[in-house]
Amino acid sequence: MALKYIEEYRDGTLARAIIKKIQAVSKKKLRLMEVCGTHTMSIFRHGIRSVLPEGISLLSGPGCPVCVTAQKDIDAFVAFSRLDNVIVTTFGDLIKVPGSSSSLGKEKAGGADVRIVYSVFDAVNIARENKEKEVVFCGVGFETTIPTIAAGILMGIQEKLDNFSIYSANKLTPPALAALMETDGVKIDGFILPGHVSVITGTNAYRDTFENYNIPSVISGFEPIDILNAILLLIQQNEVGKPALENAYPRAVSDQGNEKAKLIMNQVFEVCNATWRGIGDIPLSGMSPKKEYEKFDAAIKFGMDMPDMPEPKGCACGQILMGLKTPEQCGLYKKKCTPMTPVGPCMVSSEGSCAAFYRYA
Repeated sequence: MALKYIEEYRDGTLARAIIKKIQAVSKKKLRLMEVCGTHTMSIFRHGIRSVLPEGISLLSGPGCPVCVTAQKDIDAFVAFSRLDNVIVTTFGDLIKVPGSSSSLGKEKAGGADVRIVYSVFDAVNIARENKEKEVVFCGVGFETTIPTIAAGILMGIQEKLDNFSIYSANKLTPPALAALMETDGVKIDGFILPGHVSVITGTNAYRDTFENYNIPSVISGFEPIDILNAILLLIQQNEVGKPALENAYPRAVSDQGNEKAKLIMNQVFEVCNATWRGIGDIPLSGMSPKKEYEKFDAAIKFGMDMPDMPEPKGCACGQILMGLKTPEQCGLYKKKCTPMTPVGPCMVSSEGSCAAFYRYA
């Protein structure tokens, strides 16, 4: 589909033509998972669920970095904010996520120096301007943001910023997909793979997962035509029984991905085990600073090793992230858990499925 301008990817006539094809070829009941939280928001914003055949279910997956951040990592962020002479820098979505006893927002309201930044480079600037204080950046993201965090560490080295460090709760996407496929009760007939992540990783990053599980997989952009086309491709693969790994976002994604970004990421970080909210421990699914960069590792610098903590009682975020439940099936949804009084991160993040359901459903 060789469209040129963004308006074409929102063209109603073209959208209706794809919807007609979807309705014509769809015979089987299918559960398709959009891995990326940005896809979830776009699907709701454009009413895509409402135009699909009754047998096609769209599930929200573990592609919201804030949503999959483990409770112990949120507790670590809160603990940093309680240290003397420390400035905590964070993306805005993390501010309201409840930890076991508090949140960064509550700590900020109580006087802690917690600052919202738009990139790790803002945190580097704060460290440069406040050399008498320690600056900790809450590193939460996937392959899209990890290279920039690595670049922030390299900038800290270049500028000799001994007061700058990051706490890495960064995660890798392909291992999570494999973990989902190994989880009892999870039934997925196809993945809508994340566009932003794939720009960095390239199509090749998913080949092992695809070959191991032979599940229909399509990389998609975020406009309505992108998503509808990805859904059509997944339905066609299922209907003819020929799973494939397809790149339906070639204007941004290549097989190799962004080699320079991956080089910087792998220069500073190494693969490690990581805990994902709801899913649990996934081997080799996280990234932590290599030994030669550990002076910038806030967990080591401050001896921050928080214990594993259970999720809030009654919160179904973990099950929602695995496609086992939808937000409406959580007993807290729209009752105890709302955007003003969130219980879990899926109601907090702008990419969270509960927030999307609450706003659009």
